[in-house]
Amino acid sequence: MYAIFKTGGKQYRVAEGDTVIVEKLEAAEGDTVTFDEVLTVVNDADVKIGTPIVTGAKITAKVEKQDKAKKILIFKYKAKSNYRRRQGHRQPYTKLTIEKIEA
Repeated sequence: MYAIFKTGGKQYRVAEGDTVIVEKLEAAEGDTVTFDEVLTVVNDADVKIGTPIVTGAKITAKVEKQDKAKKILIFKYKAKSNYRRRQGHRQPYTKLTIEKIEA
């Protein structure tokens, strides 16, 4: 059984017990979060596709970690004008473990 849900402007395909990294959620480590925007639920031959969401379906997940991703460097450069700018960025994320999928 797996489901596709939407959070943070992105879609994720998950099954029970999966670990997934999503955009930062306002929840503390150890909290339980629920996602109601379930787009598709597949249970063997039973496929439920939402229009746009499956009514009554929800996904329950536990917050494992709130962290920041590896630093990326942004470097702007213009030739022959001595223009150089360096900037770093670390995107915050939330690591989730999927506990239950309810259709």
